[in-house]
Amino acid sequence: MPSIWFNKELALEHFSELGKGTMGEFIGIEWVELGDDFLKAKMPVNERTKQPYGLLHGGASCALAETIGSVASAMVVDHTKFACVGLEINANHVRSAREGFVTGIATPLHLGANTHVWDIKIYDELHKLVCVSRLTVAVIPRKESFIKTSL
Repeated sequence: MPSIWFNKELALEHFSELGKGTMGEFIGIEWVELGDDFLKAKMPVNERTKQPYGLLHGGASCALAETIGSVASAMVVDHTKFACVGLEINANHVRSAREGFVTGIATPLHLGANTHVWDIKIYDELHKLVCVSRLTVAVIPRKESFIKTSL
């Protein structure tokens, strides 16, 4: 299968500086694997990502899903011409997590000229499904004043 990534030389090392000083860094998201058609990251289940009952917060799962899907979209397009911004996210929380790490895997359902749709599944350390999310991303022409960071 051919790679979906715009940069055919894209490697996990290219993600090391991505997200510095953002919510992703604050909640501990780490990039763990890049395949020809998927991107994977993990996040700790700890005081930054739990809700008051000691369970993984649904919002933290959504933050993980949107981070992975948005970054994956950005890696599919030419950054000099396009930017990718979230349009809609939904999530079904099917199992709780109390400790350890959860891992999210984003795979494309649709990679169009104007929109991308990503399926993101989040698993616990026993590979039990915790959350299923779908993210729709708009692919928009880049303007000079829009998003000055390089991906």
